[in-house]
This record gives sequence, C-alpha cells and structure tokens, in this order.
Amino acid sequence: MILATWFGCGKAPVAPGTFGTLGALPLAWALAQLMPVQYMLATVIFSVGAIFVAHLHEVTSGEHDASEVVIDEVAGFLVTMTWIPFNWKYVLAGFILFRFFDAVKPFPISYMDRNIKGGVGIVADDLVAGIVSNIVLQVLLQKGWMP
Repeated sequence: MILATWFGCGKAPVAPGTFGTLGALPLAWALAQLMPVQYMLATVIFSVGAIFVAHLHEVTSGEHDASEVVIDEVAGFLVTMTWIPFNWKYVLAGFILFRFFDAVKPFPISYMDRNIKGGVGIVADDLVAGIVSNIVLQVLLQKGWMP
C-alpha cells in the first residue's frame, strides 16, 4: 500500500522510520505555507487518515506495526513541527528530536507502543513522540536558545 509506506520510503533496507520522516519533509513544508490553525487542522485530518491507512495495512498484511509502515512517522513529524518556524535549524532539531523520541520511546511513548493495538496503536506512539518533540522545540523557541 503506497500511503502506508509513504510512497516507498518505508521500503528502505535500513532505518525505514528515518526515511519515512525524511519523506515527511515536503508535506511539512507545504503545510507550513498555511496559517497555523490550518496547519493544525490538516495535521489532525492527516493523523486520522494515517490511523485508517495503518489499520488497513495491518488487517491486510496480518502484521502489527510492520517496519515498512511509515505513515505514522509522517504524522508524528507533522505534530513535531506544529507552531514551529520552518527553517533549516528548527527542521533539523525537530527531525533529530522526533527520531530520538520515536526510537528510544520513553514513557508515555513506550506505553502507547506496547498497549494500544490496531491502527490507533501504530500511530499513537508517533503522535506522542511528536508532541514531546514539539514541547522541547517550543521551550527552545520561547527561551531564545535557538534563533
């Protein structure tokens, strides 16, 4: 399924989640051209769609959270970049933070990953990783620690 693998990014032989997050960059850039409320609405709609796509992939493949499914990383990165200036410093910081939290999965991300099933479970941990990453970026932005 082309959307589940985010146009093939999830088929990368190594680090498909990282490639999925890289594949999110053009969409994040396009959405960054919108007003902040429109960006948020588009991210919510995309995230709900990602849940359905991930669930459909799980049902058809019989595999929960297959590594090739990276639409969840796309949704998580969109959440990461909500209300964040779209410039190379913040995009790089957001990318690193999101990949860190998605890979390490500290609580509550780990709880979501282990305990929620279906499409919601596939996407939920990435959305929470995106929220945590966004909070860190917001602190950096508000404290002036990143220009």
